[in-house]
Amino acid sequence: MNAIKLTSIVLVGTAAVAVSAASAQAFSFSVGGTAVAGEGYKSSVAGAQTIDFNSGSPSNSVVTYSGIVNNIVQGSKSGQHATPAGNESKFLTISQKNANVVGNTGSVTLNFAKALDYFGLYWGSVDTHNFIDFYSGGALVKTFGGGDISTTAKGSWTGASDNLYVNFFAGAGQSFDQIVLRANGTAFESDNHSYRESAAVPEPTTMAGLALAGAGFAAARRKKQKTQAS
Repeated sequence: MNAIKLTSIVLVGTAAVAVSAASAQAFSFSVGGTAVAGEGYKSSVAGAQTIDFNSGSPSNSVVTYSGIVNNIVQGSKSGQHATPAGNESKFLTISQKNANVVGNTGSVTLNFAKALDYFGLYWGSVDTHNFIDFYSGGALVKTFGGGDISTTAKGSWTGASDNLYVNFFAGAGQSFDQIVLRANGTAFESDNHSYRESAAVPEPTTMAGLALAGAGFAAARRKKQKTQAS
């Protein structure tokens, strides 16, 4: 009888942890930033650090950009890339279609030395062939396409609905340490990348589940000891 009760209690606790882990995987995004003259938009998220590409060397002690060849540009060029609306500065362009023509690559990878819970960018000319992949410990946890972000996603370099500052947030208790920006066409333009170090802690439901499981084990052990003493 005691063995049956122990199994029941442990399963309840495990179920709570499993449900919590599933919900914790949810990533979310919001649209909106701070307008900056000549720079388009920048992040408004508290504690975020911003890379604007104006120096031409975006990597620092926290993030390393790989795959960049001639991807940092300024101004528009017909058939290759278009300046994000309101942006007169340098920006990042990615194009698989024109990789052999302009010498840049079809994807750029951002590797972070610290776990993050937030990433933002000024996304210009949002297209359905633009994608952002989020990884944690080498495992893909979420992909967003241009069609998920914009109501039109038709690649307009002047339209307000296709030039957006987009903020991505990891689910509660979750984080990411690598991002891949990629384009299956022409092109994926972005600027003012922002990131924030994660302060992730277990979700309350996760902690409750673990506590429940622990309490089950402790109760079963006490009952077993009492039985043996009798």
